[in-house]
Amino acid sequence: MAIRKLEEDVGVRLLHRTTRSVQLTEDGRAFHARARDLLAEVDDLHSMFAGDRVALRGRLRVDLPTEVARTTIVPALPDFMATHPELELEMSSTDRQVDLVQEGFDCVLRLGPIRDETLIARPLGLLRMVNAASPAYLARYGVPLSLEDLQRQGHRTIHFSTMLGARPYGWEYPDGDSYATLQLPGALHVNSAQTYDAAALAGLGLIQAPLLGIGQYFESGALVEIMPDFRRRAIAVSLVVAHRSNLSRRVRAFMKWIEDVLTPYLE
Repeated sequence: MAIRKLEEDVGVRLLHRTTRSVQLTEDGRAFHARARDLLAEVDDLHSMFAGDRVALRGRLRVDLPTEVARTTIVPALPDFMATHPELELEMSSTDRQVDLVQEGFDCVLRLGPIRDETLIARPLGLLRMVNAASPAYLARYGVPLSLEDLQRQGHRTIHFSTMLGARPYGWEYPDGDSYATLQLPGALHVNSAQTYDAAALAGLGLIQAPLLGIGQYFESGALVEIMPDFRRRAIAVSLVVAHRSNLSRRVRAFMKWIEDVLTPYLE
């Protein structure tokens, strides 16, 4: 009876009822998620002066780059979840730039420049980049020591872009006080960091990637670092929120934790 009254008040059907089951409609799921967030915000209001004495509750929705999530954040996550057992964490991992507001994210970790001036970014540091290839690839093409070797030996690169079909960025290298790019051939274009690494492991070409993601492959010998004097520029790492004011305790706690986890890997 109370649910039907609520449906009348909000003007939408919240539950789909059959003789055998009752399920939330799409509107019902959205309403439930928003109501849950509002209740968590009420908890925040009650505990805003209590500091760490009151447990964090409610939903926290975040987005992370796939390789950072896989290699660094998720392995460290058990400690965070054990510290905050009443927190419900929704973690998206993608290599595209999500829309914080439209997709309902509380906080996202971004690599590279923040082009949306309406967002609030907290810079964390820079991720060191490295050049890499598999031993099998280097046995086939040779080990390049210079930019000239890249062209003379016929090296191929694996092209990465979050949008397939985009113009290849090129092989970036330091050029005096700035950076320049060299266009190298490459038959494979990928839009996923995991696929990018997998293609290099399969011997399909050279890559330029964050050390954080592929350092494990250097340790195992699956990949070899090449041309250390010709690394591309380090990538900026930022935590991004839609609004600076009124950040919940959940968001502030997660941002502090993720900053602590990433600091050892940043310049």
